[in-house]
Amino acid sequence: MSKNNATLGGRMLSLLFSIIGRMPFRLLYGIADIVAVIGGRVIGYRRKVVRGNLERCFPEMTPEERIDIERKFYHFLADYFVETMRLGVMSKKEIEQRMVFENFDELNETLKEGGSITLLLGHYCNWEWVSSMPLHMLQGSIGGQIYHPLESKASDYAFLKIRNHFGAVSIDMGDVLNQLLRWRRSGQVSIVGYIADQVPNYFSIHYFADFFGQETASFTGPERLAKMFRNKVYYLEMSRPRRGYYKGRFVKMSDDASKETPFGLTQKYYDLLEANIRQAPQYWLWSHRRWKRTREEFIKIFGEEEVARHLSRP
Repeated sequence: MSKNNATLGGRMLSLLFSIIGRMPFRLLYGIADIVAVIGGRVIGYRRKVVRGNLERCFPEMTPEERIDIERKFYHFLADYFVETMRLGVMSKKEIEQRMVFENFDELNETLKEGGSITLLLGHYCNWEWVSSMPLHMLQGSIGGQIYHPLESKASDYAFLKIRNHFGAVSIDMGDVLNQLLRWRRSGQVSIVGYIADQVPNYFSIHYFADFFGQETASFTGPERLAKMFRNKVYYLEMSRPRRGYYKGRFVKMSDDASKETPFGLTQKYYDLLEANIRQAPQYWLWSHRRWKRTREEFIKIFGEEEVARHLSRP
C-alpha cells in the first residue's frame, strides 16, 4: 500500500472509530456484550490459548472457576475495544473522571527536580487510557509511550491518532534509545511508559523471569535503558472500580535504576504484575501466547556453550 493510500485508509478508519466512539457508553457496552458472546462463546477467539494460559497460571482452581474468568475476560476484551475507540473523542473532563491517577504529585516532584522516570505497566485493565497521563504531568515535560508499528499502515495511522489524543508522544520501539538521548541532550525531562509483558524474539532474550511460577522470556530493554539514564522507576498498578472507570497507583520500584542488581527490576516488575493480575484476573490479556519462548528452544538456537553468556548480559 502506498503512503497516500495508507493515509487515506487511516483517515477513513479514524472516521469510523470516531463515529462509533461518539455513541453513549450505554450503547457502546451493549455492543460490547454482543461482541463478547459472539467472540467468546460462538467463534471462540483464541479460546485454546486463553484456556491454556489460565490452566498453567491457576492450576489450583477448579475448571469452573477458570471458565468464569474466561467468560469475564471476553467481556472485558470487548469493553477494551469500544473504550479505545471512545478514547479518541473523549474530552479532557471525561477522561479525567474515568481514568484517575493516584499519587501523581510524587512523579511531578521528580520532574520538577530535573529527573526523568521509567514507567512499567502490563496489558492489564485498559492500558490505552494511560496515554492520558500528560494531562496530569508537570508543564513542559513529555509523556512518552513505546509502541510497535502495526503491519497495516491504515490501522497504525488510526491507532496512533487515538493514542496521541491527549498529548502523549508515541515512540517507535526501534528508535527509543535515540529519542531518549535527544531529550537528555536538550535537558528535556520525561515519563516514558513501557508495556513490558510482551514476548521478545529469541535474540532479545537476556533473562527468564519467574512469572506465575514459570520461566518467562522477558524484555530487559526497559531496565537497561533506565539504568543507562539513572532514572527513577515506577510500576503502574491498575484497577477497575466499575465498568468504564479505571484507577492507576504508582508503585516506586527504584530511586536510581543504575544502583539495582542485574535483572532485579525486571523480576520485581513481574512480581508486581502478577500480584496485580491476581486481584482481578479477568483484566489481563490472556489471549496472547506469553509462554511460547522457552529455555529449551533457546538452547537449540544458541547452543549450550552460548546460553550462560547470552543470558548473563546486564
